[in-house]
Amino acid sequence: MKFIISSTDFKSKARAGEIHTDSGIVSTPIFMPVGTVGSVKGVHFRELEQDIKAEIILGNTYHLYLRPGMEVVQQAGGLHKFNGWGKPILTDSGGFQVFSLGHRRKITENGVKFSSHIDGSVHEFTPENVIDIQRIIGSDIMMAFDECTPYPATEDYTMASMQRTHRWLVRCCNQWQETPPLYNRYQSLFPIVQGGTYPHLRRQSAEFVANLDLDGNAIGGVSVGEPTELMYSITELCCNILPQDKPRYLMGVGTPANILECIGMGVDMFDCVMPTRNGRNAVLFTRNGIMNMRNEKWKHDFSPIDQESDLYVDKHSKAYLRHLFNNGEMLGSMIGSLHNLHFYLWLVKEARKHIIAGDFASWKTEMVKKVSTKL
Repeated sequence: MKFIISSTDFKSKARAGEIHTDSGIVSTPIFMPVGTVGSVKGVHFRELEQDIKAEIILGNTYHLYLRPGMEVVQQAGGLHKFNGWGKPILTDSGGFQVFSLGHRRKITENGVKFSSHIDGSVHEFTPENVIDIQRIIGSDIMMAFDECTPYPATEDYTMASMQRTHRWLVRCCNQWQETPPLYNRYQSLFPIVQGGTYPHLRRQSAEFVANLDLDGNAIGGVSVGEPTELMYSITELCCNILPQDKPRYLMGVGTPANILECIGMGVDMFDCVMPTRNGRNAVLFTRNGIMNMRNEKWKHDFSPIDQESDLYVDKHSKAYLRHLFNNGEMLGSMIGSLHNLHFYLWLVKEARKHIIAGDFASWKTEMVKKVSTKL
């Protein structure tokens, strides 16, 4: 994998670049639609590629491991062939899903034992088998196995969790180096910075991760309930330590304003369920603000959903979309998801244009105000 930085912003730490993988080139900054079980909910791949112009999507190790199972995925020739998506795929390690299971999991030095949310069957994830699972999935970028520290957490717990994550990371690296890819496609491994909300622990973790000199680096354990300003300070601290010449991935973030602010700190890659989850629930993000499409104010508004958008579904009227949501029509959720993903991809591509043009910082300040307004 290669990462080429083509432009940097003089008044912030934003940069425009390209990630070169065996499945294609990803222009950064980039937002990655979340395809948990190998699909982005309610959105066809043709729409993802042609209308939304997504360049990379996510797959979820935990969910794909449970269903359809690795035997099916391997027989298909990997996730790219199983779901028909020919562009790059990133897989998370399953660490966040295991973390969110709460009482269904037990963390040990070896890994995590957990009960399936589907049938209660017992499984174990270790640094080694998580790499093996991602080898079978065949993703272009694999994430190391980590523990996502909850918020709030004591300093002692956070330190012990971070140190265990570091030991797991070494084991992930060893397994990655000792196992070949299965489908003749190079797979990068990204480590994850942890350390909770404690700056000295985040610094330690970022330095540990940076010293491994892997293809890229991720910042995890944010957007788990901590205040937004704390998330920003953690992100900025980590970006100041992580190598300049490697892509930086901020996991699970966030709102349009979050993304713009963190691009300005030097983040290159983002993912979040927010655009599709909110879209399914009648909340639309636009370049002028946020719309709740169930509101009475849209009942007689026959103007397009987004006058400035080139997405075909945005030509429907606000009144019609409100009608769909208020009647529980699945088309409303599909339009909402498609619109929000299109907007998120538009936003990062616009950010890239302004980084290259040299006026990102001033543009970002104005855009943050606009996209945060409730319409």
